[in-house]
Amino acid sequence: MAWMRWAIRVGLGLIAGPAAAMTMAGVQVVEAHGGSAPEPTYSTALTAWPGDPLPWIAVATGSIGYLVMAMVVNRAHPATPVPLRRVRFWLAGMAMITLALASPVDLYADDLLSVHMVQHLLLTMAAPPLLALGAPMTLLLRVSSTQIRRSVLLPILHSGAVRAISWPPVAWAAFSMVMWATHFSPLFDAALENDGLHHLEHLLYLGAGVLFWWPVIGADPIRWRLGPVSRMVYLGAQMPIDAAIGLAIYFAPGVLYAHYSTVLRTWGPSPFVDQQIAGILMWGVGDLVMLGALVLSIASWLRADEVRSLRTEQRAVARQVEPESAEGG
Repeated sequence: MAWMRWAIRVGLGLIAGPAAAMTMAGVQVVEAHGGSAPEPTYSTALTAWPGDPLPWIAVATGSIGYLVMAMVVNRAHPATPVPLRRVRFWLAGMAMITLALASPVDLYADDLLSVHMVQHLLLTMAAPPLLALGAPMTLLLRVSSTQIRRSVLLPILHSGAVRAISWPPVAWAAFSMVMWATHFSPLFDAALENDGLHHLEHLLYLGAGVLFWWPVIGADPIRWRLGPVSRMVYLGAQMPIDAAIGLAIYFAPGVLYAHYSTVLRTWGPSPFVDQQIAGILMWGVGDLVMLGALVLSIASWLRADEVRSLRTEQRAVARQVEPESAEGG
């Protein structure tokens, strides 16, 4: 299909485009950990990129794997192909991961807490809902054989462990705990000094974000799907948590993370001012995302209620018309 060819080009461009551009522009590949990054300018934003290949491998695997499965499903079921919007959402989620982990955002996250906070927001509040809208589990079920679906995938989906970790109160609590524990524990500083811990921290943010957003989106056949009212309570309850984290960082009396107080750089705000900017970002952007999702949930609820009311009215009219038709006959 034409749109699938387009999607493949987009996916390959997402993977190979930045690498090709960096090669043509003579990009300076910079180690993400250790030493200070060059002063950010328009030039360095395009030419100074982290040299870690792991995010590129992960994005390539996720993008190509999704597109290949979509092609298989479309060939096998041309009457019911994978919706184009789902492919777009998935690739957009992959793009958010690329932006967070394989762009100058990751490079400057070591020098500026405010940029580090942007990275965390991309991994927890931008990429996960987009990935969930891509409905990857539905795609995996469709592309699998009947035997694999019944003997492997469905038992896993219906297992007690999956039901337990995907239960909305557990997902909500896990997300809140990850956000609090990583920002107010020694893990934050330790991850800035150790590549392995930093990768683990990124996986923790992405995993907690996926758990949090999956029942909100409800595109995949999971056990727990939030209804309209439950979804609004779920999202609304998270807003004060994000605000509390942001305000605690903003109003801290000193620099919270030793790493940023020892970074040797001659540009940008002081570590304390940078920390205050990070707190504002966590509070403002975090709550803005939650508020946007809350507004969309309310709009969806109102539309569903309107549709139900219209159907009820149509059935009532049909019941009134039928006797009249019978009498006229």
